[in-house]
Amino acid sequence: MPTPVRKAVFPAAGLGTRFLPATKAQPKEMLPLVDKPIIQYGVEEALAAGVDNIILVTGRGKNAIEDHFDVSVELETFLEARGKTEMLTEIRKISNLINFSYVRQGEPLGLGHAVLVTRSLVGQEPFAVILSDDVIDADPPALRQMIDVFNEVDGPVLAIEEVPPADVSSYGIIDAEELRPGVYKIKDLVEKPPRDEAPSNLAIIGRYVLTPDIFPALEETAKDRTGEIQLTNGLRRLLKKRPIYGCRVDGVRHDTGNKFGFLKAVVYFALRRPDLADRFRDYLHTIDLGKPAASR
Repeated sequence: MPTPVRKAVFPAAGLGTRFLPATKAQPKEMLPLVDKPIIQYGVEEALAAGVDNIILVTGRGKNAIEDHFDVSVELETFLEARGKTEMLTEIRKISNLINFSYVRQGEPLGLGHAVLVTRSLVGQEPFAVILSDDVIDADPPALRQMIDVFNEVDGPVLAIEEVPPADVSSYGIIDAEELRPGVYKIKDLVEKPPRDEAPSNLAIIGRYVLTPDIFPALEETAKDRTGEIQLTNGLRRLLKKRPIYGCRVDGVRHDTGNKFGFLKAVVYFALRRPDLADRFRDYLHTIDLGKPAASR
């Protein structure tokens, strides 16, 4: 049995320029999906998958993330005094059950570099990487599905999803042999290939279970033409030394890293809430964009 996966890395040092001006003074990761920030969905997924140590890779202007997962004595005292026990339990849940560590990525030099700066905190054990932009509604949780495969194959596992051929140039794409339904042995990885050069339409999405030998592979990986170290390129180097596997995640993924995907996620999670679903669905049916609000 491999060493258990106890740590998850959350790269969160990006500038969030797609959501300006909303992200000028707050991290993109703190934008709310209904009433929880985007990043909390990923942290809760990690907790449900058995991970109890979170490593957040942050940068300038990301203090709100650290504050969100810290204990707020004043707020807890206020809620307790008002008898708001349900809210109190909710805000205590994450900070009480998971240990948080923070490391600064001085400048955003790519996902591979963000993983590399966590080397001393990860140590010599397997770990997960969660890109919080990808919010995945799955049961069992997406990361749990991947850890189950990792325990079976004892090697790095990447989350995989089939995407339309027109979208392959937006993802890392794998060339792979399917070992059994949903589990692949990867033969090659290509970062954002042109549609006519893509080896498949199996895209790497924002979940990884990695082994510590990824760190020397990333150190040996050259920067790309944008000056960044790409994790896909580091994995391609590692693939020359050991097998890497793919796990097709069973669940619903929302890419909240763009405005349209974010808006779809807000609607999806609102409709999943028993306290909101009926009223919100009724409201959506009443929307008439043909008339200005003042004339309705």
